[in-house]
Amino acid sequence: MKRHPVIFLISFMLAAFTPSFAHHMAVVVNKTNTVENITSAHLARIIKSDTKTWANGKEIVLVLHKDSKGEMLTLRKLNNMTEAELKSHLEAHRDSVILVDSDAEVLNTVDSTPGAIGLVEVRSVNGQVKVVKVDGKLPLELGYLPD
Repeated sequence: MKRHPVIFLISFMLAAFTPSFAHHMAVVVNKTNTVENITSAHLARIIKSDTKTWANGKEIVLVLHKDSKGEMLTLRKLNNMTEAELKSHLEAHRDSVILVDSDAEVLNTVDSTPGAIGLVEVRSVNGQVKVVKVDGKLPLELGYLPD
């Protein structure tokens, strides 16, 4: 009888302290982009369209999913916006954002568009594009992106 509460407690502890990677995103850029690291504040300015060019003067092209709950959550937390505010903002800046249906399309669009930056789920990353550090961290490291 005493084993049941112990098993429950161990199960609870494992579930509570095991990281959930269900929606961990990676920031990716075209391989020709020289950016290796970006601050979360700079990334937020890019998403808000406050920053429209890279340091070398190349135009920034933001590539996002039409519908991705993980991406939307990350963008909302990064920019401290409600879902409605973020959707309204993206709608108002349609001319500077390319919306696609899948991670594969984000990767293909970023690969074929110099200056492009996008977000994909970590498990989708391949050699097609370059993963950018955020605040000096790589995807899945604590503090990479708000989740």
